[in-house]
Amino acid sequence: MKVILVLGAGLSSASLFRYLVERLELHSWRLVVANSNVDVLKVKYENNARITLETLDATDQEHRKRLIAQSDMVISMLPARFHVDIAMDCIDLGKNLITPSYVSADMKALHDQAVLKGVTIMNETGVDPGIDHMSAVKIIEEIEEKGGKLLSFKSFCGGLIAPESDDNLWHYKFTWNPRNVVLAGQGGVAAFRQNKELKYIPYNQLFKRTERFEIERYGAFDGYANRDSLKYLELYNIASVETMYRGTLRRPNYCQAWDVLVELGLTEDGYVLDNSRSLTPRQLLNAFLPYHPTDSVETKLKRFLREDRMHLFAMFEEIGLFENQTPIHSEDASPARLLQVLLEKAWALYDQDKDMLVMLHEFEYQLDGQKYRLLSSMVSVGEDRNYTAMANTVGLPIAIIAKRMLTGYRNPGVHLPIDRKLYIPVLEELKSLGIEFIDNLTAIK
Repeated sequence: MKVILVLGAGLSSASLFRYLVERLELHSWRLVVANSNVDVLKVKYENNARITLETLDATDQEHRKRLIAQSDMVISMLPARFHVDIAMDCIDLGKNLITPSYVSADMKALHDQAVLKGVTIMNETGVDPGIDHMSAVKIIEEIEEKGGKLLSFKSFCGGLIAPESDDNLWHYKFTWNPRNVVLAGQGGVAAFRQNKELKYIPYNQLFKRTERFEIERYGAFDGYANRDSLKYLELYNIASVETMYRGTLRRPNYCQAWDVLVELGLTEDGYVLDNSRSLTPRQLLNAFLPYHPTDSVETKLKRFLREDRMHLFAMFEEIGLFENQTPIHSEDASPARLLQVLLEKAWALYDQDKDMLVMLHEFEYQLDGQKYRLLSSMVSVGEDRNYTAMANTVGLPIAIIAKRMLTGYRNPGVHLPIDRKLYIPVLEELKSLGIEFIDNLTAIK
């Protein structure tokens, strides 16, 4: 009986657990889940003889290594900061490891050690990164196999709200870490290639430079650039491509309105406001608008917006920026932290709400003297608050990869799931589970 050890049981683990639990008996597996708190898990799993729940402090290396030593496969759903230490434990103990996190320099440095020990460490196995790699490489390789030349590759992903739960002017609710949303795009410059030229977008311009896409049945989306698109040239083996661009998707008007918050300074996280504990939303907004002896906050914001952005005014009213009754936060805080607290109220999910994950690849290539554009899109709508689109698209590919590794797939070293022997069956099974890409090919005149 093979033992699967899952370290961590956060929000994105629900679909992973469901997949594994449904197959424990079929494959003669046993599941061990180790988390800082297992009370919620006990309600669902404590009566299942094939499941063991362990309370674990992730910093307790002795306990962690003991659990790893008793397992055949390790899946880490812990924060990324733990993954290198866990990988070192797995290499030492000869156990294969799966993580959904980006490959850091420290993780990459473990490659040769993993090869020597015959240990497969598979990273970037969720949705973004994960499904994005597998689906992109599949099409890139198909274009090459036909004899085509890839000219342009653009890729976008966004965690959004499903149409049936879309009830605000921003067309957005928090379906993932709110802090990451508020600080999106900060800490560096967006770098990409466009028509053979290197291009850069600094943070203060990021939400001004968007690209519009249409997905059948789901309407329009705007994409803004991610920080580093250039590293994917090597990763996808497309060094000669003329355009390489990766980004994040939002609904129309979101980026334009968010850009106003950036211009105001409300997304700044590098300092604490002196009077932050006493600030109401209206006072916070007013603190970042120019002084005027008689104009209202509303009038000053309208002047700041200018005529061409006046259609956005109601969006700021909707998130409560003009309210003046209660201070936003009881702790000293940065403008970004205060904005986050305000938005967590305005963009909270109701019990009946469903989220939506949208991924979009745009390829342009030349074949037999003709240019083509291929739009490959995937839209996944959550089932409920537990099995969300985010949980499904993160957890299911991890679970399927775990099954493949438990049933014979091996590739010693530190890797991403871009081996054809792995990504083809993973994508096929994801399709059978409702996570499917729809391709639309058109000739370019």
